[in-house]
Formats: sequence, structure tokens, C-alpha cells
Amino acid sequence: MMQPSILGYVERKSFADMHCSVAQCLEVVGEWWSMLIVRDAMLGVTRFDQFQERLGISRNILKQRLDDLTEHGVLEKVPYSEHPPRHEYRLTAKGQDLGPVVTTMRQWGDKYAAPDGPPIQLVHERCGTVFHAEMTCSNCGERVPASEVRVMSGPGDLDRLLDIGGM
Repeated sequence: MMQPSILGYVERKSFADMHCSVAQCLEVVGEWWSMLIVRDAMLGVTRFDQFQERLGISRNILKQRLDDLTEHGVLEKVPYSEHPPRHEYRLTAKGQDLGPVVTTMRQWGDKYAAPDGPPIQLVHERCGTVFHAEMTCSNCGERVPASEVRVMSGPGDLDRLLDIGGM
């Protein structure tokens, strides 16, 4: 696939053969429009024309991204009209699991790219407070700053080649 850039045409690299979970995630949702489609689906957008209107994306690119996200199981295509045939796109459990990724990206954008303040805020319905997601330990529940994280080989590192001190 060739994408135009200021420098001319750049061929997109595939990460399919890279033995890295981040690379594999990017293989599915790393195209420019994919995470914005996922974001809008999380906000309740389901129909092609709604995505197209909100994003201002060309119809052919939107169709390609929706097809890719559906093929990878992030979205499912569900019929809502037989005459004419129409479908909506709903997040699967796999797609909903991208929620923390979208939230972290939004928080980063709020901090570094939103000079007038956050365009949206998340409210915890139970207590009614605007909140910021933080990484916590699933065992003890404490907040985990990056300085307290050590990386080690996991069961998928079959060659046990990973030897990295921290993040």
C-alpha cells in the first residue's frame, strides 16, 4: 500500500512478522483512521454515514478501514435494514478492550496537545467525579509509575531473548 507524503510515496511496513505485542496491535489498529473509528464507535457511532460525517474521511478509505477492523474482529457488521441492505458496525469484546488505549491516547493529547484544555472529560458514574485513568497493579491495587516497572520475558518469548531493565 502506498501513502502519499511530503517526501513522495512511502510504502507502509507490515509488522506481521515482528514478535512484539505492540507491533501486533499496530498491525490491526495502526492506520491513521483506525483508532478514530474505534473512538467514535466507543462514543456510540455505528453507521457508515455517521462515521463519514464525523470524521470527514473519504468513503473509500472509511470502507477499507471498517472492513479491516471487521476482518480483525474489532468490529462486527450487523444488518439493520433488508431493503435496502444496510449494516451498522458495533464493537466486539476485542474492540471494547481498546478502551484503555483510547483513554490513554486521549489523556496524552489533553496534556500535550490541547492548549485550551480537554475537549471531553470522563466522569465516574458511581461517584460523579471527573477522573483520569491510571495504571494500577492488579494484585495490590496500588498506582504503578513507569519508574517502578521492570520488564521480563513472558511465556510468549519462546527464545527467551528479552533482557530489558525497565520501561
